[in-house]
Amino acid sequence: MKDKNYSLAYDLKEFVKLRLALLVVFSAFITYITAVKYRNHDIDWYSVIWLCFGGMLVTISSNGFNQIFEKDLDKLMSRTQNRPLPTKRMSLKTAWSITLISGVLGTLILWFKLNPLTGILGLSSLAIYSFIYTPMKQKTPWAVFIGAFPGAAPPLIGWTAFEASDKIAISPAALSVFCIQFMWQFPHFWAIAWKCHDDYKKGGFQLLPSPGGKDFKSAFQILLYTLFMIPIAMLPCHSQIGVAGFISSIIVLSLGIIMLYPAFMLMKTLNEKWATKLMFASFIYLPLVLITFLTDQFY
Repeated sequence: MKDKNYSLAYDLKEFVKLRLALLVVFSAFITYITAVKYRNHDIDWYSVIWLCFGGMLVTISSNGFNQIFEKDLDKLMSRTQNRPLPTKRMSLKTAWSITLISGVLGTLILWFKLNPLTGILGLSSLAIYSFIYTPMKQKTPWAVFIGAFPGAAPPLIGWTAFEASDKIAISPAALSVFCIQFMWQFPHFWAIAWKCHDDYKKGGFQLLPSPGGKDFKSAFQILLYTLFMIPIAMLPCHSQIGVAGFISSIIVLSLGIIMLYPAFMLMKTLNEKWATKLMFASFIYLPLVLITFLTDQFY
């Protein structure tokens, strides 16, 4: 009898990585609303629905390709060995069907219901994540750099979903929010890689920046990238961009400094508990920064 803990709904949630997909949609949604208010327009809620639906489908497809390609490696790691494909609770035919249909439909929605640039960005993110980043993870730590591009795409997609409706162009404001999420990827993902380093090694993944793994060099680079993230996060507050003002800049600066502390302590102690604290700080940091920029549009 099938374990009641592994229902069809549970397996679908695990296969599509629902929590990650919702975070992607949240980033795109928040930046879309920010872009609309930044340009003093009214919100088109039909576009919001299409953005969230199309973005969710493209993310589901990316996650599907990832799990299909890594199904044999997932068997080797504790954190992934209970996924639907390694345990054969889901067939490859079902996985491929979900992945391909979601990818095609999501791209078409972003392209035709919003605008071509948004569709191109969605398709490019899917392709880079699935066909470049995923196979690179076993070959080089530079995979994290490549993965940061699709990882940072949601706010860019959200911004262009509004702004590129009448022209194919990416504005400095759109690039500024992209750069924030791009830089955020490094301390966020490396904190996870530090915690899961031994498990990742079982699958042949070397994701920390130093060949020595959980050593001072890796911890120093985590601190360095966390430090770089602080001025990058201030870009939308620059007078030439003007997405946010003085109060928002203080809030964003304070959030960056708070995130810097566990990164510094990780370098000082090499203790995994500080990687955990940095990981949770990164979960909180990004939504708060995006919400801060959105809130700034209303006063």
